[in-house]
Order: sequence, then structure tokens, then C-alpha cells
Amino acid sequence: MIKRNYVLALVCYVSIPAVVICGVGLFVMIDPELARGHADYARDWQLLNLARLGVLWATGGLALVLWTSCCYLVLRSRQRSLRWLSLAAAGPFGFSVIATLEDRSPAPGDLYQQLIRNLKTYWRVPLEITVFFSVWFLACSSVVVKRELMIALESFTAGTPVSTIIAQQTASSGMWAAGEGLEAMYLAALIYLLWPIIFNVAGQPFKSRSRANRRLTNS
Repeated sequence: MIKRNYVLALVCYVSIPAVVICGVGLFVMIDPELARGHADYARDWQLLNLARLGVLWATGGLALVLWTSCCYLVLRSRQRSLRWLSLAAAGPFGFSVIATLEDRSPAPGDLYQQLIRNLKTYWRVPLEITVFFSVWFLACSSVVVKRELMIALESFTAGTPVSTIIAQQTASSGMWAAGEGLEAMYLAALIYLLWPIIFNVAGQPFKSRSRANRRLTNS
């Protein structure tokens, strides 16, 4: 069984993109130029601009609260000290450390925690290093695949040659690189969150088979 706090941490984390998308959408909708034609244009323009900036700051603040809550709930679910929460400031890189912490009160049948608790340090360290590089490789590869798919989709729907789309992206390469970097970091932390769940789900058939073999041996 997955702990309640861990499920809440996952909910907080997957809510971040929804909050950011809604916030940015609202930011774009609030156009200060909507004040044109009003009697007090200057005042209305200032009010709309303040509302627009307020939405942007509120979106960033809520995303930060959700991220901090995610890290906090992971620590609570594993009965770890809240001193580790300071690593949340390092983003996904700090979370990669939080994600490696052992659970001091693992749920019954948690195969992942059973594995890492039984590993010696000289095996645990290489395992975590391998997981770290694998997670980031998978995250970066997913971003690249997504980019290629989006280019192909745009080329198909708009009829624009792929070379033209690539040239347009290259012209604003800094913006695209920043966006893809954020996507990779988001995916890396998400993979870290899902990794223990995937491990436990994948390990259940082997656990059931092991139990069946034991029963046959005992009988």
C-alpha cells in the first residue's frame, strides 16, 4: 500500500503544471489595453497591469508552495527530519537526495524499501548513482522525443516543412533551451516520485511467485 502522505505529495507535484498553465493563461487574458475607451484610461490601465502582475506572482507563489509541500510530504511519509526540507531550494537536484532517504516506517510489502534497507553501503551508493543518471537520461530523452513529435505534428497540420520549423526554433534557441530545461527538471523529479511505485508494482509478480514456491517447498 502507498502511504497517504506520499500520494498527497504526488498530487501536489502533478498540480504544479496545471497551476502554471492556468496562471499564465490568465496573465495573457488580462490585457491592460482593455482600458482603452474608458474615461480614466491611465488609472484603469494601472489597475489592470497590477492585476496582471498579481496573477503572475500568485501563480509563482502557489507553484512554490506546492513544490515545498511535495518535499515536506515525502519527508513526512518516510518519517525523516524536516531539516532535509532545505534541499527543496535546490529543485530537482535537491529532491534527488530526498528521494534516496530510507523510510523509517515502511509500509508492509514495500519491496523498494526492503531492497535499499538490506543493501550495504558499497552497493547502495553505486545503485543511487546509477538511478540518478538513468533518471536524468530518461527525462532529457523524453524532452527530445516530445520536441521531435511536436515538430512532426506542426509540420503535418500546418503544412510547414520540418526544416523551416527547426530554423524558427534555432532563431530563438535560448527560449527553447530554457523551456526544455524546465521540462527535463520537472520530469526528473516526477520520475523520482514514481520510481518506488513502479518498482513495487513490477516486483509484485516475483513476490507472489516466491510465496508460491515457499508453500510448495513447505508442503
